[in-house]
Amino acid sequence: MKKVDICCIGHLTKDLIITPGNEVKMTGGTAYYFGVALSHLPKAVSFNIVTKMAEEDAAPVEAMRQEGIDITCFPSRHTVCFENIYGADFNNRRQRVPAKADSFTIDELQDIDARIYHLGSLLQDDFSPELIEALSQKGRISIDVQGFLREVRDENVYPVDWKAKKAILAHTWYLKVNEEEMQTITGLDDPHAAAQQLREWGVREVVITLGDRGSLAYVDGNYEDIPAFPAKAVVDATGCGDTYSAGYLYGRVQGWSPLESGRYAARMCTEKLSHHGPFKGFTE
Repeated sequence: MKKVDICCIGHLTKDLIITPGNEVKMTGGTAYYFGVALSHLPKAVSFNIVTKMAEEDAAPVEAMRQEGIDITCFPSRHTVCFENIYGADFNNRRQRVPAKADSFTIDELQDIDARIYHLGSLLQDDFSPELIEALSQKGRISIDVQGFLREVRDENVYPVDWKAKKAILAHTWYLKVNEEEMQTITGLDDPHAAAQQLREWGVREVVITLGDRGSLAYVDGNYEDIPAFPAKAVVDATGCGDTYSAGYLYGRVQGWSPLESGRYAARMCTEKLSHHGPFKGFTE
């Protein structure tokens, strides 16, 4: 298989987005939001997507292929179903998972070749520590931590600590967390102190998103405070974190600085926030 700059691995999902006064059914998951976002950026970075879903639900895979996205889909007994329920504050949401997909395996990914493996975890058991260690021998590991801190019980999603965090972070190059995830993992409230702690556990580049207060990157002992861009409209926050990861890695692969990459990612998030569905380019 041809080597690419970025391989994003994660489940496509069937999502129900519930916001005050509105409900929308749509495809979701890191692999979807990340992949579609990258496909609408200038073609300076090569990438592919690896996912798993039930055969009867695989229409979104073909739709992504029609958009020119290189995507491999492995079979699963079920497709992940997420209900994302937002109140007036779009920085917070409640989630339910009526169905789960099968985990990814080392055998499935043995022929995948990339400079960066972006692992879009949705639930705690999507990726085993052994799988992550194996991939780290082939390229840099990038992790969006959200799924590692989610456990499903009776279809409800509960926040949990990341039991294998030190084993996995020792193999992680890029790590993106939001403020709540940062506190769960490190026990620290200050983003600068938390970034230092994550670096001590092995992460090379730490990115902490802080909602409408912007984000923070910690690379090579240097902090970069990245401002947020004013929102044009707040319609749907689902997939903003995945959009940020796509923009940040897009920049870093090309040799942009953490600040330049973070600013680009923040602009993408502001654009994505203004509508339902993934980022599909800048409107101005």
